[in-house]
Amino acid sequence: MNLKDGLILTGINNIYSVYSENSTFLCEIKGKVLKGLANVYNPLAAGDKVRFSVDKISKDKGMIVERLERRNEFARWNNKRNRPQTIAANIDYLICVASSGNPPFRPRFIDRMLVMANESIKILIVLNKSDLGVDEAVKLRMKDYKRIGYEYIICSAETGDNIDTLKNIISGNISAFVGQSGVGKSTLLNILYPGHKLKTAEISLQNDRGKHTTNHSKLIFEETGGFIDTPGIREIEIFGIEKGSLGFHFREFADFAGNCKFQPCSHKSEPGCAVRKAVEDGLIHSDRYESYLRILSGIEQKGMDYNG
Repeated sequence: MNLKDGLILTGINNIYSVYSENSTFLCEIKGKVLKGLANVYNPLAAGDKVRFSVDKISKDKGMIVERLERRNEFARWNNKRNRPQTIAANIDYLICVASSGNPPFRPRFIDRMLVMANESIKILIVLNKSDLGVDEAVKLRMKDYKRIGYEYIICSAETGDNIDTLKNIISGNISAFVGQSGVGKSTLLNILYPGHKLKTAEISLQNDRGKHTTNHSKLIFEETGGFIDTPGIREIEIFGIEKGSLGFHFREFADFAGNCKFQPCSHKSEPGCAVRKAVEDGLIHSDRYESYLRILSGIEQKGMDYNG
């Protein structure tokens, strides 16, 4: 069997566009299920590297026989299918796009993205729509992300403010743009990578939320790198993290967690908790701690304990 290595550009209903040797092939998964990947929502995602065979008759079609090892992935839990769903794979940057308004700034969403990135992917937080104004509380929240080691940019696709800075950071990289509907992902991408004419939509005035304009993740190449455009995501559902290890995903906890009186400590109600004391002393942002508690509650509701 003559096999080729390729790169998944996009996939819908088990039909994948695979890029290899300057050509694009339409491929299906051989046998419908890849070995060891039966219990996931989507076995292949934009950015995945695969091995496939070319059809002897239709030279632009093929069968995928193997997914090669991933360097990293960004995924969430899909409640509808009750399985993990990979949004993008093998990326250099995860661009977390939020807006300062219309729709409102939602730090809980950002915090959940940071948890699921699991320190394995470089993250850039992009606060778009600065032309609408940025509240002081939002500025302080962004400064706290910087304090704990996350890069961020406040920009405007409308006015072009800081767009060149963003372009310089992601140049030469494969970046996945992820965010809630309406924050301006596609508008930003149209400015950063002109010529692709990605669809954009107005915000719904009824619920102050965006409308979906992207239906599936898609990897697009450029001479100076490339990007993965992803559908708007309403929520990031956490999975694969036990409550005993959640604190390790909040990097600002590290300086204090070892001093908790009880080990392990959930940092919720135990006496002598150094993390809670740090929150009280203003050394950990109270809103970040609230995000931690909400995620912890969700994990506890799923029945996980310290030992898994």
